[in-house]
Amino acid sequence: MTSRKRSGSGSSKRPKEKVVYIYELFFKGENPENQSSEFWQEFFLLPPNVESFDNEMTRLTGEQLIAVRGNINLIFTKCIEMLESSHPKRICNSLQTLCGLFYTVFKKSSAEPTFDVIRTIFEFKLMDQQMKTLLKHCHEILIGDVSENARFMCLKLLLVLVTGTDNVSQNVLLEYLMIHSLFDAFVRLLSDPSLRSQHGHDVVILLTVLVNYRKHESSNPYIVQLSILADELALNGYGQMTSSALIDFCRQYMQSLSNVQSSSWFSSLSNIVGNMFVSDEGCERVQQIKANNSLLLALYEAVHLNRNFITTLAHTQTESSAPPSPSNTLQINTPVPDLQAAPMIDMTQYPTNLLVAVFQYCSIVMQDNKNESSIANLKLCFLILTCISEDQYANSMMHDSNLTFKVILHRAHMRHRKINTERIGKSQPLAATLLDLLLEFIVSHLLKKFPMELYLLCIGVIHRILCYQKRCRVRLNYPWKELWAALIGLLRFLVTQEQNLVKKCNIFHLSVQVINIFNLFITYGDTFLATTNSYDELYYELNREEKIFTEIHAMVLRYTTMQDCEYKEDVIKLLNSLVNILAIIKHFQNKIKEWLAEQGLSTPTEDQILEVVRKNYDLTLKLQDSLDHYERYAEAPRHKAFFTSMVRDVVIDTRKNIYGYVKEAIPILPEQEIMAANLTPVPTNSAPSLVTPTTPIATQ
Repeated sequence: MTSRKRSGSGSSKRPKEKVVYIYELFFKGENPENQSSEFWQEFFLLPPNVESFDNEMTRLTGEQLIAVRGNINLIFTKCIEMLESSHPKRICNSLQTLCGLFYTVFKKSSAEPTFDVIRTIFEFKLMDQQMKTLLKHCHEILIGDVSENARFMCLKLLLVLVTGTDNVSQNVLLEYLMIHSLFDAFVRLLSDPSLRSQHGHDVVILLTVLVNYRKHESSNPYIVQLSILADELALNGYGQMTSSALIDFCRQYMQSLSNVQSSSWFSSLSNIVGNMFVSDEGCERVQQIKANNSLLLALYEAVHLNRNFITTLAHTQTESSAPPSPSNTLQINTPVPDLQAAPMIDMTQYPTNLLVAVFQYCSIVMQDNKNESSIANLKLCFLILTCISEDQYANSMMHDSNLTFKVILHRAHMRHRKINTERIGKSQPLAATLLDLLLEFIVSHLLKKFPMELYLLCIGVIHRILCYQKRCRVRLNYPWKELWAALIGLLRFLVTQEQNLVKKCNIFHLSVQVINIFNLFITYGDTFLATTNSYDELYYELNREEKIFTEIHAMVLRYTTMQDCEYKEDVIKLLNSLVNILAIIKHFQNKIKEWLAEQGLSTPTEDQILEVVRKNYDLTLKLQDSLDHYERYAEAPRHKAFFTSMVRDVVIDTRKNIYGYVKEAIPILPEQEIMAANLTPVPTNSAPSLVTPTTPIATQ
C-alpha cells in the first residue's frame, strides 16, 4: 500500500471565492458574461469581495487599465442597472461593488496624479447620463420603502464619492451631486426618528463635506439649501447627531474621572488627561480629539449658515422631544436672574442640550495644548462660540433667567490659583457658564508658546456678549471681579513676556481688545452691571492694579519712538485706549492719598478705599467711539486656509473608516448558500470552468 504524499504546508489550500475568480477574469480582459445569459443576475447574488477587487485593480499599470477599460465600464453599467432590481440582495451587492469600484478608482488616481484615471476608466460621453441615473436611484433608495441594508450601503457609496480626493474641491464627481442634489432626501432621513438613529451620522457628514465643495468659488446648492432650511424636525435631528457625539465624549471623560484611583486631585487629573490626550499624532488621545472634528465641523456649518438652527441649541436632546419653541426666551430686557425660582436642569441626571455639551466639551479639550490637533479642534470650538455670540436669539436664550443649567466645566489644576468651589455646580444662565469657560481659558494658557489666535477669539466672544448686554440692557448676575482679574492677569503676562512675544505676534492688537473691554465697563457699565457696587469694585480693581497699567503705558510710549515698529498703528490705538483708565487711576490715587493724610493712616482696608471711591466720582472722562462695535465674523479670507485643512482631515479620516464598512458583506446568506455560492473549490492544477447556464453561480 503506497503512502499519500503530503503537501509542503501540511494543509490544503484555502478555496478561492468564486467572485474573486470572476474579478480575475475581468481584469485579464476576458468577459465571462458571454457564457451565460443569466450571468449578471447570478453574479450580484455573490457577496462582493471589495478587498480582492481593490487588489486586482490596483496592481494594473496605466496601459493595462486602458486595455480592460471596457470590462470596468461594463461592471459599472451593470451595477447601475441592477439598482432597478426588486431583489434586495442584488441591490445591496451592486451598491457594495460600486463602493469598491469608486474607492479603487480614487485610490489609483491619487497614486498616479498625472494619469486621469476617471476619464480613462469611464466612458466620458456616457458619464453624465450614468451618474444622473445612479444618483436618481440613490435618491429613490434613501427615501423609498427598501431594506435598511440597502439604505446603509447607499449612504456608504455616497461617502465614498464625496471623500474620493483629499481636497474636496478637486473631486470632479461632486459636480454631479451639485447638479442632482440629494438635499431633500437627507432632510427626510434627519426628520424621521427611526431613520435618523440608524443613518443620521452619515447624513450629517455628507452634508458637511458637500457644503465645503468649492465653497468660496461657485454657487453651491447645499449651502443655499442648508442656510434656508426651516424644517424644525430636520434641524432638531441635525442637532441631535452633533450633540450625541459631544455628550458621549464628555460621558467617557466623566467615567474616566470616576475610575481613577488616586490620593490627590492633582494626580487624578494628570492621569486622566494623560490617558485621554498625548502629544504624538499617532497616539490614541489625539485620535479621540480628531474623531470629533467631523461632527464639530457639522455643528459649525449649521450655526454659521442657518439662523433657524439656533433654536435647537438649548433644546433638550431626546428622540421623543418636540422641536424647540422660542416663545419663552426672546425677552430683550432680561432681569437679574432669581436662581431660587428658576427651574434647574442638571446635565448629570437628564439628557442635556447642545450648548451644554459644547461648553463641557471645550473645557475638556482646552486642557491639552501640546499638539496641533487639539489646538485646531479648540479653534473650531471658539469659531462656533463666535457665531453663537453674534446671534440675537442665541444671546437672549443664554441670558434668559428662566432657563438655568448646572454645567460641569473641567478646570486644569494650577498651583498658583485656588478654584472657587462655591460656584461649581451652581445653576445659572448659560451666558454665565460661557463666561466661566472663557475665563478658564484665559488663566490657563499663559504659556511661552502663546496661542495668540485662540486668545483673540476668546476675547472676541467676551466682547460680543458684553455688547449684547449693553445693547439690550441685560443685567447678568455675574462675579465680574473674576473677569477683570483674568484680563489683568493676561495684560501682566503680555508685559512680562513682551521681549519674547513681540518677535512672534502682535501683542498690541490683543492688548487693545482687552483694554477696550475695560473701557466698555467704564463707559456703559450702568446699562448692564447688576448693581451699583459693581462700578465701585471696577474702579477699586483698576487702582489696586495700577502698576500693570502704568507699565503698559510705559511700554507703549517706548514703541511710539521706534521707527521700525511694524505694529505702529496698533501701538497708537493702545495708547489712546489707555486714556480713561490712566485718568481714573490718577484721580483716585490722589483722592486716596488725601484721605490717608487726613486720617493719619498708611495702609487702608478694601472697604475704606471703596468708600473713597463712592464719594469721589467727580472726574471727567473722554468719550471713546465704537466700544460696542465689532467686526462681524466672516470665514473668508481669514479662516479659509484653516477650514480647507480641517475639511481635508475630516475627508481622510472618513475615507479610512468607510473602507472598513464597504469591504464587509452586509447581506447574510444562509450557511448552505454560502457554501454553495461562495466557497466553490478551485483546483490548483486546472483552470476553473467558466460560468455556464447549467452551472449557476448562486441559487436565489
